[in-house]
Amino acid sequence: MILRQILRLSSLFHSAVSVHLRRNIGLSAIVFNKTKELDPVQKLFLDKIREYNTKSEQAGGPVDAGPDFQKDLNESLARLQRAYGEGDLTKFPEFKFE
Repeated sequence: MILRQILRLSSLFHSAVSVHLRRNIGLSAIVFNKTKELDPVQKLFLDKIREYNTKSEQAGGPVDAGPDFQKDLNESLARLQRAYGEGDLTKFPEFKFE
């Protein structure tokens, strides 16, 4: 009976330690990946995303969009307003639950 309790406590201790070690290894892997140098392709990808974000903030909308894009956008918005009524279709609707 005492042996059975010791084995039960041993298995509980083993499972707790294994969960703790798994979490620590997973966390250290994340920290290690953030501190090491990025792959050149990943770095190029992130640089292009940051560059596009900067350009879109400066332009206030899509980057390198010509007059054709704006014309198509206006036509689509007019068609949607005819179909679904008035309102600003460029904003996400706000829901209020009471």
